[in-house]
Amino acid sequence: MMEIAKSSKEGIFQKDIAKNQNISVKYLDHIIAPLKVAGLITNVHGRKSGYMLTTDPEEITVLDIHKAFEGGVHIVDCLEKINQCERRKTCTVQYFWMGLNNNIIEYLRKVTLRDLITGEIAV
Repeated sequence: MMEIAKSSKEGIFQKDIAKNQNISVKYLDHIIAPLKVAGLITNVHGRKSGYMLTTDPEEITVLDIHKAFEGGVHIVDCLEKINQCERRKTCTVQYFWMGLNNNIIEYLRKVTLRDLITGEIAV
């Protein structure tokens, strides 16, 4: 995403992303597909075909990028809605995990792709 965000408005070739990140084009295919499905990037056609962001980097959060690959943020399995822990009604530790999980989600929501590019990340 950072390679695409740093590229010109005309987009960047997949082979250039792979070269810049020192990964194979085949591996990059597995990364590009979910980002396209999530609507974060799109193909650019024309004289310089490639990929570009669908919106400005300051509008794309790290949480948006994470959600393209994972359904949500769950630092422990018992926080997933599909995982109904038998101790859910009596477990007091779950509130600790929920609080920590919520803090992580808020941090991912607060940091944008622009922040990553510029290095202006609040700690």
